[in-house]
Amino acid sequence: MTTDDRTRPAPAHTRLRPARRLLDLLAGGVGLLLAGVPLLMLMLAVRLDSRGPALFRQVRLGERERPFVLYKLRSMRTGPPGPDLTTAGDPRVTRLGGFLRRTSLDELPQLWHVVRGQMTLVGPRPETPALARQYPPECRWVLQHRPGLTGPAQVRLRDADVLGVAEEGTTQRYLTRIVPARTAIEAAFLAAPTLAATLRVLGDTVRHLLGRPVPRR
Repeated sequence: MTTDDRTRPAPAHTRLRPARRLLDLLAGGVGLLLAGVPLLMLMLAVRLDSRGPALFRQVRLGERERPFVLYKLRSMRTGPPGPDLTTAGDPRVTRLGGFLRRTSLDELPQLWHVVRGQMTLVGPRPETPALARQYPPECRWVLQHRPGLTGPAQVRLRDADVLGVAEEGTTQRYLTRIVPARTAIEAAFLAAPTLAATLRVLGDTVRHLLGRPVPRR
């Protein structure tokens, strides 16, 4: 992929195609039904593991930079607000939280956002407003798209794995290196977000969760 490809603007049409929206409704609805009891058990485990609510709430940016409140299983200790980024060995992450993050089980409540239409199954990372305001200009187009529960960049570039241990300049490194790299990966999918391409990313996500190598596209 060339430099021009990495910095190209978003396609003019960002609205979800009917087939993808139908897949969101079916998969999100079935997922919520199947995850209902396990999710309640995980919420209880979170409450028993550390003080604080079972669910973590944070404002994120949705399609066309519209804010919404995102829900996740809480994986960090409660306390004063910290950095938006989570790095390897982050002391805020609880023992159970580390497991939830490694297995992506902390993302289960986001199926509700998929059903509501605030998110989609496959799309860019739902970013915080504070970090989004600092995005490089050539990467801001990605914020016009509906964020995803998973995505090609989310599978291949997880913050904690790429950023390493927190140190001075971590946020700047994220904005100048990770965000452009993520955007480059997302660009290929968002240029042609077909149902087949969506299913391929979902298959890559399953491979990633099972610890298997994700093929290069």
